[in-house]
Amino acid sequence: ERIARTKATIGWQRMLQRSLPPRPVLGADTEVVLDDTIFGKPKDAADAIRMLTLLSGRTHHVLTAVALCWEQNTVAEISTSAVTFRAIDRDEIERYVATGEPFDKAGAYAVQGRAATFVRRIDGSYSGIMGLPLYETASVLAGIGFPVL
Repeated sequence: ERIARTKATIGWQRMLQRSLPPRPVLGADTEVVLDDTIFGKPKDAADAIRMLTLLSGRTHHVLTAVALCWEQNTVAEISTSAVTFRAIDRDEIERYVATGEPFDKAGAYAVQGRAATFVRRIDGSYSGIMGLPLYETASVLAGIGFPVL
């Protein structure tokens, strides 16, 4: 949540510095958590292989915070989802990492990409796992007077 709020606040400040018309500014951040260990973005291929090996055959949590900055207020909500991966063999993990898709992704995977074949079960928000939870985004927008519908 801290990072999502920081992104939204910095975006708001830059909008004002550039004298752009005021608009709500959204920030979001996603983390993957397994056994109280946070998996951010992998540093390199070896780190991506390490993360995916640990996630293989297990259930982990994906937490995505969305923050909205508007005028003097910043509001935030967090989406939490449980994702269960099937067992993934080392060769398959290495082929996936070689595609380049895991880089710049929390937990070294993109659920909307090739890694969808690893997912056995999702309990929660698919859009939250992708990185922008639509329910929570609509909620913070409506909360400041910008209903989605």
